[in-house]
Amino acid sequence: MTEEQPIKLNQEAQSLLDAVNAIYPQGSVFVQFEGEKSGWLRHDQARQTTLPGGLVITVTDLTAPDYTASHELLHLLMLLRGFPQIFFQLSLGSEELDEQMMIMATDLYDTVMHRVVTAEQRKHGLIDDQIEAEYFKGIEHTLTPESDRADDERTMRLLTILDALVFYGTGDHLAEYEARLTKLYPVAAKAAVAMYEKLVAKPINSPFDLRRNVVKLFELFDEQMTAWELPKLHNKEFVTLSPVLSERQLRLSVRQVFEIFHSDMKDRKTGKRAYIGVRRNDGQNSFTIPAPENDAPAEFLKLYDEPVEKLLTDLNVPFIVRKITKEVV
Repeated sequence: MTEEQPIKLNQEAQSLLDAVNAIYPQGSVFVQFEGEKSGWLRHDQARQTTLPGGLVITVTDLTAPDYTASHELLHLLMLLRGFPQIFFQLSLGSEELDEQMMIMATDLYDTVMHRVVTAEQRKHGLIDDQIEAEYFKGIEHTLTPESDRADDERTMRLLTILDALVFYGTGDHLAEYEARLTKLYPVAAKAAVAMYEKLVAKPINSPFDLRRNVVKLFELFDEQMTAWELPKLHNKEFVTLSPVLSERQLRLSVRQVFEIFHSDMKDRKTGKRAYIGVRRNDGQNSFTIPAPENDAPAEFLKLYDEPVEKLLTDLNVPFIVRKITKEVV
């Protein structure tokens, strides 16, 4: 018997790894492989581990190692190139509920990221008809077909199908797969298609566009939850999303760009009451601050008068200076 050859990244995936390592600030990024071939693809078939010497991406399913590795690398590359990130700095007071909220918020954020990620993968020849077929098998493995009665899988179906529409929508076979999804999951697919059409109405050419798209999807998802008489996520308050600001906005006073208000949620680290800085133009949580020790009104008046850049820098809030970035690689 001959020994199995070790898996190596193909040229396109290796070029993405090289691009990541060229700008990764804390050591090196490595890709390794383990596991078997399941025959289907999902976005949970890899994990990232931070080590003292850098970061290891482990592909845990060998069905399509170049696809899965490149997917992880493009997510990382987008963050390194200055696309907005999400943070979870607030708590609803229940670890289990917080965890559920964080998972769903991350799924929605990733769906918007996938508009760029999958388009880049296709540009590099890393998604073909076989990958599309294996991706659909992953959907079938994840979801059960809908029945006539509502069940507790509605939200997962909606998240999964919306992400699938983004995946297929960057290629040439969207109509075919949309029809197959609608046949298996008619209610969830109808809702997902309506959300998808609004989500992709405008292109993503910059970090600013991506941030605006994430906020839009948070809103669309809550609208659908309301239509289904399910609890809204309120991700515009729960999730902190990196602000993308122009040079001019950074020089403005805080009161001109943000509104700071008290949240019913608690600071995750301290367990104390939290205050949220939201963008005036869209109401999205952009940073959180602890409750002032002394006279709150006086403290907030002082904060409101500061330049935006000074406040964000003093609070160690990551922000992005607005400029056009049309390509990830």
